[in-house]
Amino acid sequence: MTDDLIQKRCVPCEGGMPPLPEDKVQELLKQVPDWSLEEGKVIRKFQFKNFREAIDFVNNVAEIAESENHHPNISIYGWNKVKLTFFTHAIRGLSENDFIMAAKVN
Repeated sequence: MTDDLIQKRCVPCEGGMPPLPEDKVQELLKQVPDWSLEEGKVIRKFQFKNFREAIDFVNNVAEIAESENHHPNISIYGWNKVKLTFFTHAIRGLSENDFIMAAKVN
C-alpha cells in the first residue's frame, strides 16, 4: 500500500477544500511506517551518525519537496537529529499530499 502513495504525485492544494476526515487520516497513517500524528500534523524524527548525514538527508528531502511542490517544516536539532512535519497550510489540515510526501521520504 505504501507503494501506492509513492507512485502518486502531489497535486496543487488551494484553500476551499476540506482537510481529510479522521478515518482517512488513520488509514493513510498506516501506510507510512514510523510516522505519527502530533497536534494534527504528520511527523517523524530521524537520527543520524553525524551532522553531515543529517544535512545530506535534509538536502535530499528538499529535492523531493521541490519536485512535488509540497514542503515540510524541517527542524535540525542536536547535531544529528532532524524532525520533519507535514501539514497542508492552505486547508489548515492534512491532505493526501502530506502522506504522499511521507511515503516518498521513507
